Amino acid sequence: MFNKVVLIGRLTKDPELRYTTNNIPVCSFTLAVNRPFQSSTNNDRNADFFNCTAWRKQAENVAKYINKGSMVAIEGRLQTRDYMDEKINARRYVTEIVCDSVVFLDSKSQGSDDAYEVKNEDEDVNTGNFNNVEDDLPF
Repeated sequence: MFNKVVLIGRLTKDPELRYTTNNIPVCSFTLAVNRPFQSSTNNDRNADFFNCTAWRKQAENVAKYINKGSMVAIEGRLQTRDYMDEKINARRYVTEIVCDSVVFLDSKSQGSDDAYEVKNEDEDVNTGNFNNVEDDLPF
């Protein structure tokens, strides 16, 4: 079985950092990813919007170093969860990307082109590096 997601896009708003009841940091953000084709009706590019979640130290770094409009590359897994919406007494389903790795693609400071990466330190998995992604593409 295989569940892996790799996306590059921009944040639609500032990330939201919260803490669980056990004081574990969790950060939520939405990533806008342009589609590779244009609309046939008005020549505009459409985008898809993905809800993303980062945990622990990675969550704190995401909240600290990136904001609305920042370009990032994420690697993670697709996850679905559900909860009961008490207001309307209905079950709600949420699909999100749980990030194993977040790479900040904007420069650290003015004049620097370096990308820098924040990995989930709680997992012993080599998730790879997104630096120079375009150099590795076969087309």
